[in-house]
Amino acid sequence: MSGTQEDLDGFEGGLGDALRRTGEDFTVEGRPLVDGGVVRGRRRLRRRRVATVTGSVAALAAVGLGTSYTTGAFGGGSGRGGAGVAAQPEARETGPSTNTSPGKGPQFSAEQVIERLERLLPEGKVSGQAGSGTAGRPGPSARLVFDDGEGRAAIGVSVGAVDPDGTMAEQQLACPDKTFVSFDSCRNETLADGSRLMVMRGYEYPDKRVDTKWWHAYLVTSDGYTVDASEWNAPAEKDAAVSRAEPPLTVGQLKGLVTSDVWRPVMNALPKAAPEPVRNPPAQGQDGPAIMRKLKSLLPGSAKVTSGRADDGYAYVVVNDGKGASLVQINVQPGMSDVEGQLFGAGAEVLPDGTKVVTHQGPGEKGGAGVVMWTADTIRTDGLRVVVSAFNSGAQHTKATRATPALTMRQLKSIATSGKWAGK
Repeated sequence: MSGTQEDLDGFEGGLGDALRRTGEDFTVEGRPLVDGGVVRGRRRLRRRRVATVTGSVAALAAVGLGTSYTTGAFGGGSGRGGAGVAAQPEARETGPSTNTSPGKGPQFSAEQVIERLERLLPEGKVSGQAGSGTAGRPGPSARLVFDDGEGRAAIGVSVGAVDPDGTMAEQQLACPDKTFVSFDSCRNETLADGSRLMVMRGYEYPDKRVDTKWWHAYLVTSDGYTVDASEWNAPAEKDAAVSRAEPPLTVGQLKGLVTSDVWRPVMNALPKAAPEPVRNPPAQGQDGPAIMRKLKSLLPGSAKVTSGRADDGYAYVVVNDGKGASLVQINVQPGMSDVEGQLFGAGAEVLPDGTKVVTHQGPGEKGGAGVVMWTADTIRTDGLRVVVSAFNSGAQHTKATRATPALTMRQLKSIATSGKWAGK
């Protein structure tokens, strides 16, 4: 049956916001650049989003989210970035393939995709149905508001294609890092047919400022197709009052939804995803282990590392000097001369070797009560940018554990300007 306009507007309004965030939240400042057209695309996005790094080491958000947290059925909620390198279209693209020609199987209309989702739901009322078919972009998807008598809930699903051996699939299947994201459970498994599955019970807002729950399942088949489903305990993912204690589908039912055979004909209507380009190795000294090693060597002796994680171009540690946990994160970015003028203006300090330094002190960005963020941002004459931030909490989305970060501004500046980042 058709839903009310209020149902549809509320769900699609939240969806549109999520899709815009998908492109915006996955900021590439924090990731090392790769070759070819991706470099050019990322540089364009970097110019558009460059100012955000002065308040955040963006790649650490990607690491913290495991990037699997980055997409719900349509891009997901606050703090979740997208799988692509550029802003997403009005509905989430379901894979990296640039081939927009149809697959070999029969094509499906939006109504047919919606009907398949409805078929998999338990008994209840549906309203606010919307979706898209298999012809062209954004690809097949369905979303609706479901009520099993316990309260209305938004549910959505999309089907797409991905390189099953690529990093995008690996990232989407990874569980998030609790240093950056609050969630109740997350599990991975490989199914008998070789498909890989991630199911997570999390929250729409990482800081839980609103108790909207977001449960998510992501399936990658062995032949490179995806089924991506999300559900909420509210009739819209954002800006709607919580209507029930939990989303309507259990973890088992959510798994059953994405693994159902009803999606195979929809998959067959899609082209295969193009293989991901081979990623060039990071510059010497800018791989994750090297950055972590250098960061630890530059910490003051009083800052005892309790946990941490690293990837190419960035790392974070949680330290404790006896006064409470403190998150410290670093981003090492070569080739950033093209944004020097935007970030390091007349007020920047210029060191004798030509390195420019700006510092920032302000509130945290993820909603943790009383959290502050101190940052030293530097760029060298060869374009190498090093950004170091520290917080007065072990995680941005949890309340402050101490009055100030464990590192002083002088110590942050010393770390960021160290010759070790240039391989010295």
